[in-house]
Amino acid sequence: MINIAEHRILTPHGLTVNDLQSVLHDIQQTQVDYADLYFQIRESSSLSLEDSIVKESDFHIDHGVGVRAVSGEKTGFAYSDDIDLSALQEAGRTARSIASLGGNASTKLRAKPVANSLYGVDSPWHAYDQSLLVELLQRMDRLARSLDPRVKQVMASVAGDHDTILIAASDGTYCADIRPLVRLNISVIAEENGRRETGFSGGGGRYDYQTLLQDDIWQGFVKEAVRIACLNLHAVDAPAGTMDVVLGNGWTGVLLHEAIGHGLEGDFNRKGTSAFSKLMGKRIASPLCTVVDDGTMAGRRGSLTMDDEGTPSGYNVLIENGKLTGYLQDKLNARLMGKACTGNARRESYANIPLPRMTNTYMLPGQHTPEEIIGSVKNGLYAVNFSGGQVDITSGKYVFVANEAYLIENGQITKPVKGATLIGDGPTALKKITMVGNDLALDKGIGICGKEGQSVPVGVGMPTVRINGLTVGGTK
Repeated sequence: MINIAEHRILTPHGLTVNDLQSVLHDIQQTQVDYADLYFQIRESSSLSLEDSIVKESDFHIDHGVGVRAVSGEKTGFAYSDDIDLSALQEAGRTARSIASLGGNASTKLRAKPVANSLYGVDSPWHAYDQSLLVELLQRMDRLARSLDPRVKQVMASVAGDHDTILIAASDGTYCADIRPLVRLNISVIAEENGRRETGFSGGGGRYDYQTLLQDDIWQGFVKEAVRIACLNLHAVDAPAGTMDVVLGNGWTGVLLHEAIGHGLEGDFNRKGTSAFSKLMGKRIASPLCTVVDDGTMAGRRGSLTMDDEGTPSGYNVLIENGKLTGYLQDKLNARLMGKACTGNARRESYANIPLPRMTNTYMLPGQHTPEEIIGSVKNGLYAVNFSGGQVDITSGKYVFVANEAYLIENGQITKPVKGATLIGDGPTALKKITMVGNDLALDKGIGICGKEGQSVPVGVGMPTVRINGLTVGGTK
């Protein structure tokens, strides 16, 4: 794999491994503990359809190198979208200067147009005639409209990235990764008696377009989007108050990701700004809860062969039987905390520094069936899916908006409701989990995580769970 990466990144620009070693050596001459070079070539393509017409088609190439120097807690960073020895040397001098002077900043160096000839015929886009993807979007549009006459508008898109990564570091790391990532989305608007509702579905992962072209995959996304939009046409206003809540399996794991996942990242805990700081070994959740972050799952959106510092991804247990057992670490925070690196250093691109981030975060299954869990609730809310939310890392307080939810009355799922929001804080919610289902499911591959202005693909998962006494905001 390194040979392929070297061929794509180093060879066209006349760089050698000796050049990389020389640059790293020069960076470490002055008060620098660690240095690394992060080379990236990203090839991206997308198509989008609206009003039954493919309106946008985009293809672009981006490449560059990020150079980092670390001195104690200080980080110097520079990047260039010109890959050659002089750019590397200049970036190295800049990063070293920032780190040794005690700043925390980044500097963009000279930019030059990217030549398309940098890439050979092995590009994944050459394996698929674009007309196949155009036809896919058109078929999705036709199917959505045929499923229900109330569907008035359809928007669909397909997109993919192909990254070639090469990392060289002063600790001897020298490795490469080649990362595909594709995604298919559909959003529909249904209308009845003047009321309009939206339904969304989609998915993807680290594979090529062939998977998305399979009829059962794309048709499943279309049917789900239409179902949700039409269901919400008859949803009643959600009640407000304190009630027992059942979370459905799968995408509801985004609550887990937001409410506690970010709070378990190493940088927040090293700085003491997380709600979970200094709680290692303490009980922070119900004994029924075991939560892991797993970057090793084949094909998953959040998975990586190695993280963006070259550390192999891992299976990391964060909470075991309710007790806090681990934080997510990159090299910098692991070193400063005296802990092992967990393979969770991630960056949006070569123009960003790595940060400790989640990969695929989910709760392990329990013993109860979903039917047992729902049947145990006299009156409550069944939240199947969320459309969005926000969280405060320091306090763990969150607000999540459900886009598919139902009333539970006498142990039975009854009316769909709209406008339901879950309000609370992660540590408290975890302690109120009283039943965990045996039906763990992962999301279909749509997760995007934001942190400090950087976005990276992630995965989430959850079995059906019962949480007692959550605050629910409603519309009546």
